[in-house]
Amino acid sequence: MDTPLRVTIGVAPPPRLDKALARDVPDEAALSRTRLSRLIAEGAVRRGDEILTDPKARVAEGDVIDILVPEAEDSHIGPEDIPLEIVWEDADLVVVNKPAGMVVHPAPGTPTGTLVNALLHHFGGALSGVGGSRRPGIVHRIDKDTSGLLVVAKSDRAHHGLAAQFEAHSAERAYMAVVNGVPDPGDPRLRGIRGVSMEPGSVIRIQSGLGRHRTDRQRQAVSFDGQGRHAVTRARVLETFGTPPALALVECRLETGRTHQIRVHMAHAGHGLVGDPTYGGRRKLPASALGAPAMAAVAGFDRQALHAALLGFDHPVTGEHLTFEAPLPDDMSALLAALRGTS
Repeated sequence: MDTPLRVTIGVAPPPRLDKALARDVPDEAALSRTRLSRLIAEGAVRRGDEILTDPKARVAEGDVIDILVPEAEDSHIGPEDIPLEIVWEDADLVVVNKPAGMVVHPAPGTPTGTLVNALLHHFGGALSGVGGSRRPGIVHRIDKDTSGLLVVAKSDRAHHGLAAQFEAHSAERAYMAVVNGVPDPGDPRLRGIRGVSMEPGSVIRIQSGLGRHRTDRQRQAVSFDGQGRHAVTRARVLETFGTPPALALVECRLETGRTHQIRVHMAHAGHGLVGDPTYGGRRKLPASALGAPAMAAVAGFDRQALHAALLGFDHPVTGEHLTFEAPLPDDMSALLAALRGTS
């Protein structure tokens, strides 16, 4: 059934209806400004007998606004019985360790077999809904062929709180990547690349705009002309492999989270990820750099060597700070063992 919600506009409200409601709707109602705008447009917001359909309608202190919030509808996405590795779950959210090869959300090319399909089956109907639909709230994504940690909201309230943290860049995300070459902070070549700078602790900071490639719509590209979305990656070498060193295990931390960000930024710095078919990660290595088993392991690695290893955020309801870690998956562990000569 639809749920009635009464809101009294408080002191010194924003002049617009949508902004005033976004400020004064109780947190427990978990209605984002986007959802409120949709309800206004659908005629679900009244002031007395007046139906308010204009989000710019003027409001005043003391106005009593009634909102009829429809019951969440079933999602058009079907549940599928796909195994999941659940790292954490409560009434508000779930943290999943996604395997490589799984798409996060259905799209025209991948309508089934996704994380969302699997979560809908896992929840079994115990889902309050996000945005008016009984579906998981995808706050952030990782690429199909990247493994690792994702947090997913189970309610509007949790979705709104998590999205605010990701928008403010306060969520902590660290990835493990195996890259071609060794990103050396002292390398003059690296220091001369536009957008690359150095920070204390041998941290390499890469900053650029990031957006669609001008000619290949399946790729992302860096820009420095005001185009694209602001993107910042910090990288730090953890281990090197080969004599002389030819590959490195790198920790990449995201300040922002753009599509393909780590893959594009590391390639821009001249250190594309091993196995990355899109951004030049299949570089030919010198025969003398690594032993035959290691060379074979690198040549046979069939995805970008990237794993979302650490995820930290404040619980959107309880406020508790949560941090999760996921060990490297078997394929990356085997790659590193081969590079270390311990396989």
